Amino acid sequence: MKNMSKMNESSGFFSGVNKGMTIASALLVTLFVLFTMYDPKYADSVYTAAKDFIARDLAWYYVGLVNFFLFSAIYIMFSRYGSIRLGNDDDKPEYSFFSWFSMLFGAGLGIGILFWSIAEPIYHLQSNPFISEGQALSVEAAKVAMRISIFHWGLHAWGLFAISGLSLAYFCYRKGLPLSVRSGLYPIFGDRIYGPIGHLADLLAVFGTVFGLATSLGLGAQQINAGFNYLFGLEVSTNNQVVLIMVISILATISVLSGVNKGIKLLSEFNMRLTVVILTFFLVLGPTVYILGAFVGSIGDYFQNVISLGFWVDSDPEGKWQGGWTIFYWGWWIAWAPFVGMFIARISRGRTIREFVFGVLIAPIALSMFWLSTFGNTAIFIELFGGGGIVDAVNQDITTALFKTIELMGLNSALTIAGASICIILLVTYFITSADSATLVICTILSMGSEHPPSRYRIFWGLSIGAVAGALLLSGGLKALQTASIVAALPYSVVLILTTWGLFKSLRQELLPDVATSNGTSTISKPNELIK
Repeated sequence: MKNMSKMNESSGFFSGVNKGMTIASALLVTLFVLFTMYDPKYADSVYTAAKDFIARDLAWYYVGLVNFFLFSAIYIMFSRYGSIRLGNDDDKPEYSFFSWFSMLFGAGLGIGILFWSIAEPIYHLQSNPFISEGQALSVEAAKVAMRISIFHWGLHAWGLFAISGLSLAYFCYRKGLPLSVRSGLYPIFGDRIYGPIGHLADLLAVFGTVFGLATSLGLGAQQINAGFNYLFGLEVSTNNQVVLIMVISILATISVLSGVNKGIKLLSEFNMRLTVVILTFFLVLGPTVYILGAFVGSIGDYFQNVISLGFWVDSDPEGKWQGGWTIFYWGWWIAWAPFVGMFIARISRGRTIREFVFGVLIAPIALSMFWLSTFGNTAIFIELFGGGGIVDAVNQDITTALFKTIELMGLNSALTIAGASICIILLVTYFITSADSATLVICTILSMGSEHPPSRYRIFWGLSIGAVAGALLLSGGLKALQTASIVAALPYSVVLILTTWGLFKSLRQELLPDVATSNGTSTISKPNELIK
């Protein structure tokens, strides 16, 4: 087995990283950005045509795929492999559960769920395939709206992240391979992962991470701009949003330079505490009884319907809903899998496989369900029983949904300003933690798995992601590139399938007896010995 660190340059400008991978990734990103910016409408038509093909002809594949990953993660958790430690047998977890959970949730769903926690339930409240036209904006529609929203942010998303992160953590900390996507392919391809096969897998991971984060930065900047407009009257404009992106990128770069144990960890813990504050704000000052009742009901409703929802494929060839929502989400989570999976792996050394999968599946989903129920049901209650106004706000400008909901909660001006201010701070800090962790992941990949990549490349990629988001926002190509990121999930899904296969192959061989002794006992494969 080769030493991948020898694939990095030892001196010069590219010292500490793989020169070929770094140049190739920078060129790939630049070409896609230039193509998208040159004619955003044409680029959008190309990407949309590809996305429509996936939604129309490959919905069955995406539906089957996310179920495969979810059931694989659950099987591994309850199997005999669950006691295997991600590291040497005597290793202990590097981070407390609170720090670990704070970082994995912030990197995984924190930014997106804050953006969509009101908007998505309100969209489904108006229309979805599981209610009749006459049921729109009704109590029954509200129940189904929350079921769908929790489904999109629930077990299937985190099952994908769990299996992706587990593969990376297992091959790095248990088998001694670098923390890189290609390492999961070693049981299948052996030393060929150090050639074109491995390069392609890692480049796809870099692509999904850069553009997934760039589009999220753009959307987040628009929502932060809406918040500043609500509080201070700051004009909602593209120029202001670009400035916000640049500020967030600089702060994220400073954070990533301080490393995981300082900037990323401390900021993630701050995010989690602030999350508790804002959830308490909505729960106590909002329709408390309605929220708690709907939350308890949503838990049972979700688990009662999750299997049928998970395997549902729209049989109507003209149907657009599943492609625009479920398949879009599944593609988005696949595109984010290398980023979220690698970051979760990076902070999970010393945990057992069972502890890893249980923690990744249960804790974030429980918080996601409570978050969606608290925010979403507050907005639904206002819309159905409190005079309305949320539907109009969402349909007119999705970025204002959160602040419009706070405004319509009937609070005094001081509490309204306090709630909006907390949300803005949370938006900024969640975006910083996502940007700094994504930057660290990109640099880790390009330095062939080094957990401490060179600082100059952290600066370069931290600022580059912001520049990509700002340039696309100015040119009007942000939506087009978001669509392209979903399309890019298709080839990366093949990488995920192969790494999952490699994980099962190596786990099975690890627990096979290597040598039968004279007294009938046997030994098992030692950690850090990869078996082909």
